Amino acid sequence: MTAAARRATISVEPLTPERWRDLVALFGPRGACGGCWCMTPRRTRQEFERGKGSGNRRALRRLVAHGTIPGLIAYRGQEPVGWCSIEPREAFPLLARSRVLKPVDDQPVWSIVCLFVAREQRRTGISRALIEAAVRHARRHGARVVEAYPIEPKKTSFPDAFAYTGIASAYRRAGFAEVARRSPTRPIMRRVI
Repeated sequence: MTAAARRATISVEPLTPERWRDLVALFGPRGACGGCWCMTPRRTRQEFERGKGSGNRRALRRLVAHGTIPGLIAYRGQEPVGWCSIEPREAFPLLARSRVLKPVDDQPVWSIVCLFVAREQRRTGISRALIEAAVRHARRHGARVVEAYPIEPKKTSFPDAFAYTGIASAYRRAGFAEVARRSPTRPIMRRVI
């Protein structure tokens, strides 16, 4: 990335039908990672596998077309460079089914379930900008608590694909605190707003 690109302002906007093409450009033909299109937490394993690729893309597009804002897009200048999936926890049935990520309590929370940053933009502050914008977005929609499910890897080096929920240290820097840990590498973190 050039020095001028690094200096370009980062802005974060909700995914609306008008921004759909930006998400497609960001995710590319593989739908960010293996045909996911950020539908993994929204579907059963069978539904996800059946929809892998174009089916998941159509499912996400339908959500957006029907007025759901399933997340936020980060831009550096005019270029889409990052994605954050955030909605009320109920939008993500995977969380209720998961032994590790099941709800901590009955408190209503908004959940950040995915952070995706374009490869050439990684480690440049995009994740932090997305996390902060997600908290503001949730607050504007009445949320009092934002929850996240990052990884806290045991190794300092690991494939970026495994960090799709973000890294715990980035959430700590954004004011999140650990509230539960049912797996050595998967804390559940919250920020009260």
